[in-house]
This record gives sequence, structure tokens and C-alpha cells, in this order.
Amino acid sequence: MNPADITPAKRRLITVFIMGAAVMNQIDTTIANVALPHIQGATSASREQIGWVLTSYIISMAIFTPLTGWLASRFGRRRLILYSIMAFTLASGLCGIAVSLDELILFRMLQGIAGSALVPMTQATLLDINRPEDHGKAMAIFGLAAVTGPLFGPMLGGWLTANFSWRWCFLINLPFGLFSWVGLSAYMPEWPRVREMRLDFTGFGLLALAIGALQLMLDRGQQLDWFESTEIWIETIVSGGAFYLFLVHSFTTARPFVSPAVFADRNFVICAIVGFFLGILIYSPLALLPQMLEGLMGYPTLEVGLSMAPRGIGVLLAMLVLGRIIGHVDSRVLIFGGLAATAFSMFWMSHMTLQADGRIIVLSGILQGIGSSSVFVPLAALAFATLPAQLRNEGAAIATLVRNFGASVGIAVVQAMTVRSAAAAQSRLTENLRPDNPAFVAARPDFDFGLPESIAQLSREVTRQALMVSYVDAFRVMFVLALLSSLLIFLLRSPRQG
Repeated sequence: MNPADITPAKRRLITVFIMGAAVMNQIDTTIANVALPHIQGATSASREQIGWVLTSYIISMAIFTPLTGWLASRFGRRRLILYSIMAFTLASGLCGIAVSLDELILFRMLQGIAGSALVPMTQATLLDINRPEDHGKAMAIFGLAAVTGPLFGPMLGGWLTANFSWRWCFLINLPFGLFSWVGLSAYMPEWPRVREMRLDFTGFGLLALAIGALQLMLDRGQQLDWFESTEIWIETIVSGGAFYLFLVHSFTTARPFVSPAVFADRNFVICAIVGFFLGILIYSPLALLPQMLEGLMGYPTLEVGLSMAPRGIGVLLAMLVLGRIIGHVDSRVLIFGGLAATAFSMFWMSHMTLQADGRIIVLSGILQGIGSSSVFVPLAALAFATLPAQLRNEGAAIATLVRNFGASVGIAVVQAMTVRSAAAAQSRLTENLRPDNPAFVAARPDFDFGLPESIAQLSREVTRQALMVSYVDAFRVMFVLALLSSLLIFLLRSPRQG
């Protein structure tokens, strides 16, 4: 399709409606974060089980994202987007009326499957309806969905949970889904289809099995004591074996599910790897902070959501600047600066204490919003700057898959990390809380080890301190990840060199 054939008015309408669907999809990756304690109480779930409400959505979306390239080519991008919006809206309604944790996880998986096409097809559509010289601005607009959605999700979820119930975190999608579907039904053009294009079911099945088994291993590892469990060994072997067979199959079959030609572009590969780390750095703090603020610092649900709002402010500030300078400043400089800002925000958060006031949450949140936006927008533009147009559907799907997989892996790993770190910290603290310790006696001379009330109060405080140590350790690890991922930028080539 020639962008010149689309009038400016129609281009704006398509952008509004398709961005509405993409933002709705991305908001759902984090909108339930703040509501997790309420969902946990309503469904009688454990701390390890409740994480599935987040990861089931993200991992199902990651698994089915690579399928969108084939679906768009075979059935048409317009039809794919419209059916995806319809199914996503229906699955959201089912999540809102779920009565058990198993039902909620199942419907969240359906949500992820239905919404897997929305972000990559939005990216491909914005690139196709805009002229090449406007692609930088188009990717800045696209960044609103990919970055703003996850950052504004907790704020919206906190407001809905505090004023209505956690179910409205999902029911809110019904009017927005209808709005996007009606608008795109009227204005979305059709792209040429390749009817004879075949799907490599073997490649898709092997990739889905590898990702699913790995995510299952990461989510259940802590609960089953990792490699002390036979199940974890089985999931690890299945994941590694399936991925190896997927690689062999992709390089030996005539029509692979994921074309190796996509990975021949060095910029695309490096940008995809950076996108993996970006998924960790965006989503993991959003999964940890609501639990920390509500569980340890006693923030009400609404205040937890509002505490996440500064990230959105940082995103908007960055977008205002990026839209104007992205065509005039080397994208590699912007990406490096964004990762540096993200690293500093994580370093700042790694120095939090139970006595910290809200300023550190607000300021580090603004910095993280600026940093993530400064990475995402030029990263998206640079990844496709040298990728051939005929590989754009596949490239968009793979880039989204890698970023979402990073998000799901990050959430699972930091959840397991905090549980283990808290247990280790609690053990170290408890060792010194005894009557023959002069330091403890000097600090608490009136403490009576014979009173059950005193022991219970001391145990609660030790648990709080240990949990805080575990969160600090997680932020410190994310600081190191941000620094390491910034080193990859030196391997990128500018589009002119490419």
C-alpha cells in the first residue's frame, strides 16, 4: 500500500482507533498489579500462585505473537486486527466475572492469545500508512502504546479497585474495545494477502513448547525448590530440547515458521536483545512496587496506583522531546542515554528503606519513564531501519515476542528472587536476636523473651525488614542489567552505515 493514497484525515483516524486497541492491550499487562492483594484474597491464592495472573497473560501473548505475521499475510491484516479486538474484549469480560483463580488464569491466557496480534500489527500499520520520512514520528506515537500503557496501568487499576472492585480492571476494556472495533471497521484499509502461504506448524509448535515449558519452570521453580524437583528437570529438558529442534528445523526446512533472514540483519538482532532487557526493566519494577508499597509501607490501594503515575509523566515528557529530535540525533545516543537513566533510577530505588518518603518513588518513577521511552522509540525505529519491507510483519512479531518474553521472565525471576532473598535475610537477622547477644540487649533492654506478644511483634518486624532487603536486592540486580544492556549499543550501526 502506498502511504500517499491515504488522506491525512483518514491516517489520523486510523492512528487513533488502532492506538486505542494497542493501548488497551498494553494496559492489561500491568493493570492488575495493584489489585493483586485483593484478587489473592478473593481467590484464596498463595503469594507464588497469584503471580500467574500477570505471567499467564504475558507469556500466552508472547507465544502467539510470532503467529501474527503468518495470520496477517494469510487472512489479511484488517481481518486479523478486527477479530483480535473482538476476542480480546470478550475475554476481558470473562476475566471480570471469573469466580476462581483457575478461571481467571484461563481467561487471562485467552486475553493474551487474542491480544497477541494488536501491538505488532499496530507497529506494522503505522509504518505502512506513513511515508518513510515520517517513520520516526510514527514510532514515537507507537511508543505511547508500548510504554505508556504498562506505566499507566497500575494507576488506572488502583483507582478502579479502590472505587469499584478488582473486576473492573478487566470490565473497563468493554467500551474501549467496542470503540476501537467500530472505528477500524469503518476506516481500516486492507493489505494484499498471500493466500498460498503455508504455516509451519512444526516450527510454531516447537517454539511454543520451548517458551511455555521455560515459563512454567520459572514460575513453579521456587515453589518446588527448583532442581530438587523432578518436574523442574522435565520442564528444563523439554524447553531446551524443543528450542534446539526449533533451530535445526528452521535452518533445514524450505518454509520455516520464523525466517532466518530476519536474523541476518545485525541491527534487528541487537535491538531485539536490548528489547528483551527492556521488557525486564519496564515490567519487573511494576510487579514489585505495588506489593512493596501496599504490603510493607501501608499505602492504600488508590495511593499505590497514584504512586505509579509519575512514570507516565516521564513518558509524556520524553515523547514531547523525542518526536522532535529523533530524526536529528543518532538513535544510538538516545538509546544509551535512556538505559543510563533507567540504570540510575534502579540504583536510586536500591537504596530505599522502610522509612523512605514518597519523593523517591515519584522522582525515580519520572526518571524511569523518561529512560524507558528514550530507549523504546529509537529502538523500534532502528530495528526496522535496515530490515527489508517484506520481512516487516515477521520482524514486528519477533520483536514483540522477545520483549514480552523478557517481561514474563523478569516478573517470574524477581518474584522467585524476592522469596529466596527474604528467607535468607530473615535467617541472618534471626540468628542475632537472642538473649545472649549484647548488641540486642543494649538496643532493647526491656524486651521479654518470655512474652508471646513480644515474640510475635519481633517476628513481624523481622519479616518486614527481610522483605525490604529482598526488594532492594531485586532493584540492585535490575541496575546491573541496565548497565550491561547499555554496552550492546556500541554494536549497533547507524541506518546510513547499514
